[in-house]
Amino acid sequence: MIILLTALAAGLAAPETGQATSAPCHQAALSDAALCRAEKAQGAGDPAAAATAFEEAARAAAMHDPRVGRMWAAAGNMWIEANQPGKAAFALDQALASPGMSTQQRGETLLDRARAAEVQGDLKTARAKLTEAADSIADDPFYWYFSAALAIREGDAATAKSAIDKALALAPSDATVLFEAGHVADFTGDEDQARRYWTKAAAGDPNGEVGKAAAKAIEMLGVTPVVKSGAQPPK
Repeated sequence: MIILLTALAAGLAAPETGQATSAPCHQAALSDAALCRAEKAQGAGDPAAAATAFEEAARAAAMHDPRVGRMWAAAGNMWIEANQPGKAAFALDQALASPGMSTQQRGETLLDRARAAEVQGDLKTARAKLTEAADSIADDPFYWYFSAALAIREGDAATAKSAIDKALALAPSDATVLFEAGHVADFTGDEDQARRYWTKAAAGDPNGEVGKAAAKAIEMLGVTPVVKSGAQPPK
């Protein structure tokens, strides 16, 4: 993901120091102790625990604390990572209703809200939130990457093509963008172009998940599904 959680969580350290404390989490104030636990859980690769701790921090914080919105946004991002889109949607809605976020941070939160809606199958809400975010984060290639992926689910080839072209213009060598460009080309019936994009993605990330997925996608191009014995062919 090109947008990083740190962009949303920036400034969540205790306001007195501006830096994360090295003291044990329980020695901090209630909200900052929860933030400390969230940071530790995130570092340990436990997004669900991190999301829960970010939510605890947001609830414990004073109403005027300018970090509250970013706490909820960080929780929502972690719930997405934990494959809990319903919990993500709730946390992100809380973030969007809170003060204290910059225009760009709000745009990133709207993008995450769109991601949560897409996973839930609510494509109408996903597109609406994405459109709302356009003014503030249209220079982020992941915005256009996600727009293209969403357009494929919507069956909108023109939007998918336009969006992925913008993502490629912003990040022409990014393996994730190239991988999605291959999907768009395949969706629009251009197998040769899909192969070229997936070949670039595989070469750019040979040992990563995206590169391996791109290599697999190349293998599957033009493969006719096998009808198992006893199964009825589609009418």
